[in-house]
Amino acid sequence: MQTYLIVGAGQAGGQAARTMRQCGFEGRIVIIGDEPHPPHQRPPLSKAVLLGKVPPEKTHLFKPEWYTENDVELRLQTAVTQIDAAAHRLTLDDGSGLDYDKLLLATGATLRRLQIPGAELPAVHYLRRIEDTLALRSACREGARLVVIGGGFIGLEVAASARQLQCEVSVLEAADRLMGRAMDAWMGEYFERLHARHGVSIRLQQQVRAIESDGGACRVVTADDVLPADVIVIGIGITPNDALARQIGAEVDNGVVVDAQGRTSVEDVFACGDVACHHNSRWGRRLRLESWENAQNQAIAAASTMCGSEAQYDPVPWFWTNQFDVNLQLAGVPPHWDARVVRGDPQSGPFTVFYLAGDRVVACSAVNNAREMRSSRVLIEHAAAVTAEQLQNPQTNLKALAEAAEK
Repeated sequence: MQTYLIVGAGQAGGQAARTMRQCGFEGRIVIIGDEPHPPHQRPPLSKAVLLGKVPPEKTHLFKPEWYTENDVELRLQTAVTQIDAAAHRLTLDDGSGLDYDKLLLATGATLRRLQIPGAELPAVHYLRRIEDTLALRSACREGARLVVIGGGFIGLEVAASARQLQCEVSVLEAADRLMGRAMDAWMGEYFERLHARHGVSIRLQQQVRAIESDGGACRVVTADDVLPADVIVIGIGITPNDALARQIGAEVDNGVVVDAQGRTSVEDVFACGDVACHHNSRWGRRLRLESWENAQNQAIAAASTMCGSEAQYDPVPWFWTNQFDVNLQLAGVPPHWDARVVRGDPQSGPFTVFYLAGDRVVACSAVNNAREMRSSRVLIEHAAAVTAEQLQNPQTNLKALAEAAEK
């Protein structure tokens, strides 16, 4: 009987195990994770779980009995300390070992820590794990002064949740726009106005120098101001957990380099999810994607390949975020674009923003408009030729354009 080991008990690790069984693999499957929780989804942690709308258990991918019914072993609160790729063997932190025939690294990523004085004070929170959310939820009492350092997806989702919990919220962002890694300045300004309408103070181009405390409330010191704070949340990104891959000599470049099937440069070792960096033929460069969809679909491709059914993973990247009453979906990560086309009225309802390179849609952002996002992704995937006038005209049937592109 063959043994497949999955290192990482997040969304990608759980999805990989399910896919292996769906592919008919009858050997031994072991999921190894350093957290106390079984495979679960992280997106709800900054939203529904933080708001107290759902318990943490609702983030779990499977019910407890699924692991027994599918003969999948869980080794939780366990870390892998060493891999011997030649011997096909892992060493765990309790000194024991596990042999494998194939190994999947779904080790995810680690939070970037802010290296300033006071960043380790008790009032400072990060959000990555279930325990982080529960601690922050306890601190977000009504009237608490919360300062979020970082204006990306996580920072703004926390800000929106905290305002709904009746906290006073300020967001400090070092760049000149919000969510700058994912969106252009136009969309950044839309979300700046959205948060302002809900009472969030947004401050751009802010360099945080220190966090101070006199034993009571804290102060966040920037280059030109001092903000009192009861709670501080730092959300400045993540870095891939690629130490094990480096240990065995796998190619690493902003994550573990994999092909379209999830293979690393080391025989019988695969990788997927936040830790993996794949070559995307559509944009002609390597991408490491930090998203729910990537964790799911890249895991499916890698696990299928491990089981002998190769699946090509070459996606149109897709991301989403919920903030207040706005659902934003984004597709595409183009290196450049020539024109922005807005379809719908951003002041009064759902709208979609298209980004064109020549006569091709290379990216789009949809606000409360999931229906149009589905067609838009098809236009990007098939590099369909369109005009700005077609996209802007509300009478244009996007679904028909997408169906024509697929033919």
